[in-house]
Amino acid sequence: VQLQASGGGLVQAGDSLRLSCAASGRTLSSFTMGWFRQDPGKEREFVATINWRGNVVAYSDSVKGRFTISRDDRKNTMYLQMGSLKPEDTAVYYCAAKSGLYISRIRSDYTYWGQGTLVTVSS
Repeated sequence: VQLQASGGGLVQAGDSLRLSCAASGRTLSSFTMGWFRQDPGKEREFVATINWRGNVVAYSDSVKGRFTISRDDRKNTMYLQMGSLKPEDTAVYYCAAKSGLYISRIRSDYTYWGQGTLVTVSS
């Protein structure tokens, strides 16, 4: 499966932004999905994950209550709705897919990765 992340941009602190991850090659309905982010010079970190049915989600403590992950398998697309953005949310955001039924916060569990989309939050 090929993944394409989009929707990044430059926003101000407190703004909202929605990222999309479109899949091609295979249907997303059989995959558990996740969002990760990476600052230059830092390791890629977990942001959010959603299981194949869309009824189980998990978030990192840093985004819980501000970000919402969702999926629309009819459109073969996953989303990350980001609200109350902070300068520390600035990063390249990557979407990823893994086989299997269970969510995961572990980067190495994910097999397929999109190219990333840059989110910059100014103060």
